[in-house]
Amino acid sequence: MDGTLAALFLVASLTDMGVNHCGSGCFASGEERDRIALSFGEVQYQGASVDEEIYLRYDFGRTFGPFQPIVGASVTTRGDAWIGAGAAWTATLADTGLYAQLHLMPGIYSRGSGPDLGHTVEFRSGAELGYQTRNGMRIGISYDHRSNAELSSTNPGLETIQFRVSIPF
Repeated sequence: MDGTLAALFLVASLTDMGVNHCGSGCFASGEERDRIALSFGEVQYQGASVDEEIYLRYDFGRTFGPFQPIVGASVTTRGDAWIGAGAAWTATLADTGLYAQLHLMPGIYSRGSGPDLGHTVEFRSGAELGYQTRNGMRIGISYDHRSNAELSSTNPGLETIQFRVSIPF
């Protein structure tokens, strides 16, 4: 997957910023709902399913232009752990409840008995498609990619496919 999701995040969010946000300040502060998200999923390494992961993420109740700050942490059944912070960009389809979200987060990776990703710094970029209920709860399917962006010569990458539930508060 390389940097495709990261590039998609940048293109979509910066286009949205230019079209919808720069009239009042490109990074003007806005309101959004705080959400806590819990994901469960399958970890894939070089095309093979190698592990399961639980992922906890907090979406802050503020935006800066189209960007919503987020923090997250995950752990696999093999003891691999990742923690990071970054931003999410969300698009909704009118009043249907359907949404798409892209995120980009640099973070720290600690290897348990899972794959060697080549570096302690690993970037997590991803896409989520889902449905938001009237009370703001989101249910979605997420796909993300982690790699070190060639900070080291070893950069195999890791993917996760997850079921995510996000609860507003």
